[in-house]
Amino acid sequence: MTLKTPIAILGGTGKEGGGLALRWAKAGYPVIIGSRQAAKAAQVAAELNEKLGETLIRGLTNAEAARTAEVCVLTVPYEAHRATLEGLREELEGKILVDVTVPLRPPEVTRVHIPEDGPAAVQAQTILGDGVRIVAAFQNVGEHYLKDPGRAIDCDVLVCGDDAKAKATVIELAEALDPAIRAFDAGPLVNVVTVESLTPILIGLSKQFKRLRVGIRITGIN
Repeated sequence: MTLKTPIAILGGTGKEGGGLALRWAKAGYPVIIGSRQAAKAAQVAAELNEKLGETLIRGLTNAEAARTAEVCVLTVPYEAHRATLEGLREELEGKILVDVTVPLRPPEVTRVHIPEDGPAAVQAQTILGDGVRIVAAFQNVGEHYLKDPGRAIDCDVLVCGDDAKAKATVIELAEALDPAIRAFDAGPLVNVVTVESLTPILIGLSKQFKRLRVGIRITGIN
């Protein structure tokens, strides 16, 4: 799928969202940073453009960004997940939504937490309904990989979802982040329970070995 409209990164003013915006803008995709506050989105977009050396990223409210894009990417903390989605139901109808959320419970961020309502991406599908194609991806790609566009992303991306075409689009977007990335169709959306659960394990390994960049690689394929 060749996108004709921007990728909207909703709640994109944090480190994860900013890193994705940098990488995709550098790869030639139009990008919008979304935020609850338009001024904050514009400020972060300006900072990212300064880092890129050209104006490639815009800042809008989450609602405006979602209305403008074919593909939206949700990068909010878990505590803001439900409220953000409930506030964007109308704007997200008919779109692809890539949910990056992991249900971490600070301060125990190295402990796996599976909410009673299911994994975050499964909750997103329940909240938004069948009119939104939910794809889960990027939970295991740390911000330290993303925010430095000059450094290779030495990890793979697992992509879960129930719509094959939507997954294919997200796999394309994942591999556009960096030539070192391989993205894999990891099955239906329910499989995201395993992908989300890997994140606290990777955080724990990062702390244990004092490494900023800890990711996963799928072996035995090539």
